[in-house]
Amino acid sequence: QVQLVESGGGLVQPGGSLRLSCAASGSIFSINAMGWYRQAPGKERELVATITSTDTNYADSVKGRFTISRDNAKNAVYLQSNSLKPEDTAVYYCNAAVKPTIFARYLEVWGQGTLVTVSS
Repeated sequence: QVQLVESGGGLVQPGGSLRLSCAASGSIFSINAMGWYRQAPGKERELVATITSTDTNYADSVKGRFTISRDNAKNAVYLQSNSLKPEDTAVYYCNAAVKPTIFARYLEVWGQGTLVTVSS
């Protein structure tokens, strides 16, 4: 069984920064893509950023402000969020495509979410 655990959320003022972290644990043979999604109150979950071994992808709303990175040795992914705006307020979810064993298929795994609130 694979788990993703996020950390780093909290309350920040507009213009401030936060660094979200997500670590995968459990039975892991390999991890393909990792990413961050968010869901604001009353809205659907949306992609924030994804990262593979060769590419990164960002939502237009966060380009130039957010940076996604990963540490393969730690099975971790990070989201550095700068110049935060009130509209960035949401629950941020970590996502990963994980292959538990050499013979298994890739499974999509989600974290439990961490709340980011941008407010003065």
